[in-house]
Amino acid sequence: MRRAPRTIEEALERARVFDGRYTAAHLENSRRCITEKLTELRWMQLFAGPGSPAGRTAAGPPAALHERAAHDLRALCQGVIHDADAARRIARFDTARDPGGALAFACLLVLADKEEGAQFWWQFAAGAGNATSAVCLYLLHLRRGELRDAQHWARQTAVLEDEPCQYTPVAHEVFEPAPPIIGVTVHIAFPEDGAAVSEDAVRDVLQDLHVGQVDGFGPIPQPSPDLAHQLKGLVAATR
Repeated sequence: MRRAPRTIEEALERARVFDGRYTAAHLENSRRCITEKLTELRWMQLFAGPGSPAGRTAAGPPAALHERAAHDLRALCQGVIHDADAARRIARFDTARDPGGALAFACLLVLADKEEGAQFWWQFAAGAGNATSAVCLYLLHLRRGELRDAQHWARQTAVLEDEPCQYTPVAHEVFEPAPPIIGVTVHIAFPEDGAAVSEDAVRDVLQDLHVGQVDGFGPIPQPSPDLAHQLKGLVAATR
């Protein structure tokens, strides 16, 4: 089996034109396929920079962009909930909808495979000025292959970083490479210790969350009053 091309130049070198009749639909389909592959390669070049835990493992990063984004999103969520201030933020979120608490709560939802609820609360937190939530949305859309949306949230991260009173439990930096590479990426300084709570334990903690109807969004998980205490227990179990 031939390996996938690793550079734009290699992809172009492999291009072939075969004899035969081609319709306008054939040509349009070919353009679409080439555009998708070149876009993927550009994003892989952007995403292969420092700051990815996958890049530091012996086995190397996952082969596909969406796989690596999924890996890094979960690693980022683990880093957020291990922050010393995360439990206090979640306690404030339950009573006052603190954006930092929304960020941490959404990270717990992702680890429990409640992605739609996580997206809602990240958007809430980013709308309130939290840059790290925009980073999470960047990775979420990369995981789904929604590159335009990912690019939007990468640029929003750069904008939100200048907002006052930032809660940044995991450091990040927006990076715009020089031409001919097009796009913006976010380098993330993942914690060196790589501590991780059990995702099964997170699912157990969140299985009985109240789910409320939010106009225009449908059912959205809501935090419970004792969630901050439960988060402390989850994190303590990893130490």
